Amino acid sequence: MKASKGTRTKTRQVLQKKPRARGLSPITKAFQIFESGEKVNIVIDPSVHKGMPFSRFHGLTGVVVGSRGAAYEVSVKDGNKTKTVVARPEHLVRNRL
Repeated sequence: MKASKGTRTKTRQVLQKKPRARGLSPITKAFQIFESGEKVNIVIDPSVHKGMPFSRFHGLTGVVVGSRGAAYEVSVKDGNKTKTVVARPEHLVRNRL
């Protein structure tokens, strides 16, 4: 049988929470507000399926370019290309540096 090539293939460990962190995340993560030009880390929250970016971008740092509805457009370097990732605030964390 041919292997499935869905959007969450090869993410068994990547999109997995630690045992004590299982369940839904705090609702305040959904209410985060980011300004354009702000640096953010893309950390996919597997308990929230809506607005989830592709798994390739998990762990990358980018710059918020603008907003698109309830989500944000994040400009990310992928190799030599600059790509725009659309992700909801549940999957974004402010960069501390």
